[in-house]
Amino acid sequence: MFTPHTNKDVSEMLKTIRVEHLSDLFIDIPEEHRYPELTLPDNTSEMEVMSLMREISAANESLDDLDCFLGAGAYNHFCPAVVDSFLRSGDFYSAYTPYQPELSQGTLQAIFEYQTLIANLTGMDASNASHYDGATSMAEAALLAYYQYRGKRKKFIVSNTVHPHYREVLVTYLEGLDDLEVIVCDPAPKKIIALLDENTAMVFVQYPDFLGNIWSFSDLSDHIHDLGSMFCVASNPIALALYLSPGEFGADVVVGEGQPLGIPLSYGGPYLGFFATKKKYIRKISGRLVGETIDKDGNKGYVLTLTAREQHIRREKATSNICTNQGLLALGATIYLSAVGKQGLIDVANLCYQKAHYAATQIEALSGYHVANTEPFFNEFVVECSVPVNKISSHLLEHGILGGLDIAAFYPEFNNPMLIAFTEMNDKSQIDYLLEVLQEVAHD
Repeated sequence: MFTPHTNKDVSEMLKTIRVEHLSDLFIDIPEEHRYPELTLPDNTSEMEVMSLMREISAANESLDDLDCFLGAGAYNHFCPAVVDSFLRSGDFYSAYTPYQPELSQGTLQAIFEYQTLIANLTGMDASNASHYDGATSMAEAALLAYYQYRGKRKKFIVSNTVHPHYREVLVTYLEGLDDLEVIVCDPAPKKIIALLDENTAMVFVQYPDFLGNIWSFSDLSDHIHDLGSMFCVASNPIALALYLSPGEFGADVVVGEGQPLGIPLSYGGPYLGFFATKKKYIRKISGRLVGETIDKDGNKGYVLTLTAREQHIRREKATSNICTNQGLLALGATIYLSAVGKQGLIDVANLCYQKAHYAATQIEALSGYHVANTEPFFNEFVVECSVPVNKISSHLLEHGILGGLDIAAFYPEFNNPMLIAFTEMNDKSQIDYLLEVLQEVAHD
């Protein structure tokens, strides 16, 4: 890149590249588009721009300023300082894809440890080196199923309590393939079973689902496998510390958003999609797998055990075009899980559960509010409100509270529904203050 500061700099540049006039550099751009009228402010220095940006950003409110009860797929969990400390190490921060194992043992071992932890957490045999987010992971699971059946099974069944954004990405991924049918249905396992047939490639559910519910899927899993179909479960990784792992009730693929594992909210990203599956499917897994081996001298080492070269050099023949991974954020999740440990993760999950259930009991007792969940739930639930959610949210914000998500656009069957979440970061005083302000706005 060339950044000229004077006319002399421009002249020397033109002479070096053997171009007579600066305008000649833009000869390939149609003339009517070369010099559009732009309404721009006057030139300012970097110092002035930085001052302006600080002034603008000061209007933003962060979770340092607000009590947060917003979830819906991204949650305000505690991030231990050790996570960020590792991530900012230059050894990992700028590391590239570890094609040369002799130069990349640190990165390879970090990915291997991540894969091991995710496989243990989900109850699966293997995990890949991660995706961009939970929605991408679910869509890649659909591609795995499509190619597992060589395109002969055309039906994909999706519970309507799978995250709406996951469903949108899933449809986008599949719409370019041959005559596929995506059926969105009631989340009750009996309703899903009624739709199964020998044309079903994969069934998708969420556990806990988008509304917070915990369903029992063991019978559903049996029916899916009786027809030779595949079963994909999207999960909140924190919840898996308390509940049966999807592997224990028969999932073939487990996907989800890894953001709760020590990754800040960061205004929506970057995040981390995890993907785990059974051993028999690993040759169709997207991304790459890192394995542990022994070198000729008997020393332990780490290598890329499996990576589909078609993703890099023959993309038209690839079953997936994911060619990268969220290595830095996978490292963050690894450090988080290592730092909190097995019991620590159980403690975090239990705090989320207990605080949500305390809040649900208290909210149900308030005039003008009703907890709509009829199934057991984890850390999130739906509240039907007597006044519009946007009015409640505005009132809460005035009192330093970031309220729940208005989900009426996704689930119009509810009356003024607000999806509200609780984590270990919400102490009892915050919850009690939320209850007080909710009662206040209902009476306005």
